[in-house]
Amino acid sequence: MSLRERSATDRVLAAREQYVAAGVSTPPLVVERAEGARIWDADGREYIDFAGGLGCQNTGHGLPAAVAAIHEQADRYLHQCFMVGMYEPYVEACRLLGETWPGEAETKSLLVNSGAEAVENAIKIARVATRRTAVIAFDHAFHGRTNLTMALTSKVVPYKRGFGPLAPEVYRAPGPYPYRGVSSDDALRGLELLLKQDVDPASVACVVLEPVQGEGGFIPMPDDFPRRLKELCERHGILYVDDEVQSGVGRTGPVWAIEHYGVEPDLLVSGKSLGGGLPLAGVTGHTELMDAVPPGGLGGTFGGNPVACAAAVAVLEEVRTPAFRARAEDVGARIRTRLQSFVARSDVAGEVRGLGPMLALELVEPTPDVASAVTAAARARGLILLSCGIYGNVIRILVPLSISDEELEHGLELLEESLGDTGAA
Repeated sequence: MSLRERSATDRVLAAREQYVAAGVSTPPLVVERAEGARIWDADGREYIDFAGGLGCQNTGHGLPAAVAAIHEQADRYLHQCFMVGMYEPYVEACRLLGETWPGEAETKSLLVNSGAEAVENAIKIARVATRRTAVIAFDHAFHGRTNLTMALTSKVVPYKRGFGPLAPEVYRAPGPYPYRGVSSDDALRGLELLLKQDVDPASVACVVLEPVQGEGGFIPMPDDFPRRLKELCERHGILYVDDEVQSGVGRTGPVWAIEHYGVEPDLLVSGKSLGGGLPLAGVTGHTELMDAVPPGGLGGTFGGNPVACAAAVAVLEEVRTPAFRARAEDVGARIRTRLQSFVARSDVAGEVRGLGPMLALELVEPTPDVASAVTAAARARGLILLSCGIYGNVIRILVPLSISDEELEHGLELLEESLGDTGAA
């Protein structure tokens, strides 16, 4: 077949094979355009999107207010570098991060490019503020792909194999995972043991925890765990870093997932949906902690790009409205009901879990085979779906929360059919 006779998708796939590094994993999907909760490929086929750009589209593809803000800012200037010349969109995004802070503290923020960069900066701030160096992460964590965040991340393949040596002074504690038999009590006992045998608590700057562990399997923390962890941290002068890169910006209903637990962190890391589809992440924290780093110690050339900040202002204004939260909770209830019906009649599907509309279905067998078959079958039927978990056996849902009832029901029907194709339902 000549190049001209190939489909648009085939032409891009061939070029991808020739020019894009093999280490970048991609499905055979070439996106042409997207709107709300729908995607169209290069050959015009329509899909329901249950992946949301890997959690970057909580407000939907092309949130009108964000698109308008992007166009308006692009007509003014695309880049300045905040360290060369200040601009209002950066300050406004930080103001809104402060206004949506899950607690009573006065806060300040830093804006960067990605979630991993934000996590690294949160640790830098914690180290300066406490004059300590050690960091504790948890089983099933995912915090990024840079050297320090790879050390925090709890999965070897594909994230760490061959990339060492990794950053030192990172320690790992058990994380609660009730479905696999690890309770809050178990996890806290393991953390206490870690502080007895591996690292002196007086040398620990911070713990870093996702309220819902994303790549690790959509594992929500038990109701009591964040509170008890915060109490332990306070006893030892350790800072609590709340990683909301995937679980934040309205993903679970409230702006921040930690609001479900009534715990105020010391530092909060945001990203993914913050920029409405543009690269943006942030660190927000108690003013005295954020100001512990002297001028020049934080920053970056593109961190807080003005176009991304303009989009973030529109996104944050949207996700803090009562209407957005109500819709998120309704979407979550609908998805949970359908997933629970799958589990009730299946020997393969094990547990439905998550917070609000950040939901997943774990399959019983700890292998990726069935989950991979489900995501492939879903894509063939017109549904974009992702798997996750340390064993790759968890099917996660990151649907844009602007989805209509009709689109949601259609997507859930396609999911059910795909589970049936593979014997999971």
